[in-house]
Amino acid sequence: MSEDTRPAPLPPDRLRLELPPVHATVREERAHRKERLAGALRLFARLGYEDGLTGHITARDPEYDDCYWVNPFGRALAGLTPADLLLVDGDGRVREGGRRVNELAFAVHAAVHRARPDAVAVVRAQAPYGRALACLGELLAPLTPEACVFYGDHALLDEYAAAEDPVRIARALGPYKALVLRNRGLLTAGGSVDAAAWWFVAAERAAQVQLLARAAGKPRPVGHHAALATRERFGGDLAAWVSFQPLWQTVASTS
Repeated sequence: MSEDTRPAPLPPDRLRLELPPVHATVREERAHRKERLAGALRLFARLGYEDGLTGHITARDPEYDDCYWVNPFGRALAGLTPADLLLVDGDGRVREGGRRVNELAFAVHAAVHRARPDAVAVVRAQAPYGRALACLGELLAPLTPEACVFYGDHALLDEYAAAEDPVRIARALGPYKALVLRNRGLLTAGGSVDAAAWWFVAAERAAQVQLLARAAGKPRPVGHHAALATRERFGGDLAAWVSFQPLWQTVASTS
């Protein structure tokens, strides 16, 4: 095709840019959060982020104070739908749903939600590379642009924190998007289910690259200013939401 016959580029206002939806009612927002939560849980099953009874994502209810939607105890993540989710208050009491909640795991989520009113969703799952990195007691290094989104925006709890000590875990996360729990693995938080889930996936992938690079030789990290600039451009929840959409499309058909 010659230059003269090529179609002219569309103007920016004609290009469709998908953005997080805005809901007219609390009921619509609740249904949306539950749909995304169930889909993210199914995705985590597909990615192998499930180990026995562990692996949870919670989403704050948009109406009821200190109540959160979570996957039920003892149910495989792979087949979960919004109807399977439980509504549980901050004290671990099931308010809606016919199954039990994993009380120890949920207590960590509740503590993080209470400490972080900006966090709509919290993820704590079992993924191999994040767990391996946690066993080394290391932060994510800025080795790739994808890892740089965590530069200066995640923390390490450099002691073995039992699930019975959720307040310590919430305090260690502080204002950051991710936490490395020594000997345990990764925890992430975000302003939407999509963002929190993406931060977990991204952190797990960054941990994988870090471990592979160390096994192959001496990694050369991105410099401070470049890493910071990358985080400022791509490290926000909106960028995470957008990044999550291709993964969401792989599980959306089974919502």
